Amino acid sequence: MPDYSASPQCNVFWARFFPFLRWWPRVNRETLRADLMAGFTGAVVVLPQGVAFAMIAGLPPVYGLYSAMVPPIIAALFGSSRHLISGPTTAISIVVFATVSKFAEPGNAQFIGMALTLTFLAGVYQLALGLARMGALVNFVSHSVVVGFTAGAAILIGTSQLKHFLGINIPAGESFLHTWQDIFRQIHNVNPYVTAIAAMTLISGVLFMRFKPRWPGMLFAMILGSGLAALLAYETREIRLVGELPAQLPSFSLPDLSLKSLKLLGSGALAIAMLGLVEAVSIARSVALKSGQRIDGNQEFIGQGLANVVGSFFSSYASSGSFTRSGINYTAGAVTPMAAIFAAVSLALIVLIVAPLAAHLPIAAMAGILLIVAYRLIDFHHISNILRTSKRETAVLLTTFLATLFVELEFAIYVGVMLSLVIYLMRTSRPGIVTRTPDPNSPGRHLVTDPKLPECPQLKIVRVDGSLFFGAVDHVQNEFQRFLTQNPGQKHLLVIGNGINFVDIAGAEMLVQEANRRRSLGGGVYLSKVKEEACRILKRGGFVDKIGDEHIFVTKADAIQSIFKRLDRSICERCDKRIFLECQGVEYKGEKPLAVGKTATAN
Repeated sequence: MPDYSASPQCNVFWARFFPFLRWWPRVNRETLRADLMAGFTGAVVVLPQGVAFAMIAGLPPVYGLYSAMVPPIIAALFGSSRHLISGPTTAISIVVFATVSKFAEPGNAQFIGMALTLTFLAGVYQLALGLARMGALVNFVSHSVVVGFTAGAAILIGTSQLKHFLGINIPAGESFLHTWQDIFRQIHNVNPYVTAIAAMTLISGVLFMRFKPRWPGMLFAMILGSGLAALLAYETREIRLVGELPAQLPSFSLPDLSLKSLKLLGSGALAIAMLGLVEAVSIARSVALKSGQRIDGNQEFIGQGLANVVGSFFSSYASSGSFTRSGINYTAGAVTPMAAIFAAVSLALIVLIVAPLAAHLPIAAMAGILLIVAYRLIDFHHISNILRTSKRETAVLLTTFLATLFVELEFAIYVGVMLSLVIYLMRTSRPGIVTRTPDPNSPGRHLVTDPKLPECPQLKIVRVDGSLFFGAVDHVQNEFQRFLTQNPGQKHLLVIGNGINFVDIAGAEMLVQEANRRRSLGGGVYLSKVKEEACRILKRGGFVDKIGDEHIFVTKADAIQSIFKRLDRSICERCDKRIFLECQGVEYKGEKPLAVGKTATAN
């Protein structure tokens, strides 16, 4: 392999296409040793998880292991995070099941083919977003959406596993409410042997997490559950087993790319793509806060997209970042993404060795494991904080949560994302508009926000904190009109624009309308300290000419000095406020003299 690190310019050029070249020079004997240990730890952890997640997705258990082999390698090579581990996740698995089960029977060849097609489509969406440099999209999805969705998914997972926990028969594909109705109807048919195995696995798994959190507790819990099943002679107790896994590596697979399949799965693939990106980038950033690394959202989009596209051709279903495995990877001492590659390779070797042992693994034990997984999905800490601190975020959380339980899962994701965007637009559409007045206690008479200080009876000074775009026009215009209604004499309006980052055509037209309205009343609108980008838009659209080039100023001092000359002098002569330096040059003709200290025009 060429030594790209020898030429920085060459390295930067090629790293745009092969991002692993950025961290490859860091690899040495010490990092390889640390990454190998972290990778093996991750492989042991993902072994029971992969089987469990595949069962959630309605796929044969081995597909969960395949999804933890190929996608993590691609995501590690083409992503930006040094510690993110990709692979099957709970939330993605349940959306895969909900999407494909409408068209095929879970577990059969058609279901598997459609799941791979769904994965391919989701990867294409993610890759396209990454290449379009739209990594910032995930910033507009509220964390409450993810919290609400995962909490709802956790309850759905727990509900779906109760039939395996209790040993009763419930038809596949039942809704949340119908599943609970069937459970209560068949409660007298509970198989005590199956329940004992599931309870044994559940309790032992919880104890391992509580007292030995660094141990592969789920794996040990599965072994204990399988041991109890053997003692109970599962052949005669109607205890169902997972069945022997094929001791082979992922084989080449070809997704169904027919137009019919693409149409059927397009909507679900988009939901999986968005959920997967939010998961991956959020997890990568949370781990990066500890490691001090900077995450490139666009590169993560590309890495996740390639992982799913390539994985779909190697018997892997949709994957994303795993919080559990990524956290373990970091705490286990991983230094570079080689840890993810070592984890995938280690898992492949483990599967070749232990796959036949899955023939003795009872499904009831897997149900106990999945109940643990479901419980750990619920973020009680953040739910409590959201409920305490924000009504809007609470509404997003509850809406997404309830939609997850009672409507289609992909629709629940869309609802949550749309609510996030609505909240964002509501916040940005109401920029802060504060009144500014000179501070008499400041040597330079700087403008401050203090409702107790007097204002000029002819000039209103405000600062707008936010962009003037189409969504904010109505709010800003109403505020300007309210100011004039409260103080009809303040026909002149000075807008301090250092808080305005952007002005679109609607915002510029609103300023022109306000200027014309106040001009007809004998006043005017003036702009000060407007940012260069906003000024450029006003000039390009010809709005500066309509407002008046002489009404736009670089500093507040220049603005006040110029506006003062346009004020009604007879009102100034009777005014006892005298808040500007220019006021001192006007002879007072009121009822009593005003003692004026040393003042200066606001800067």
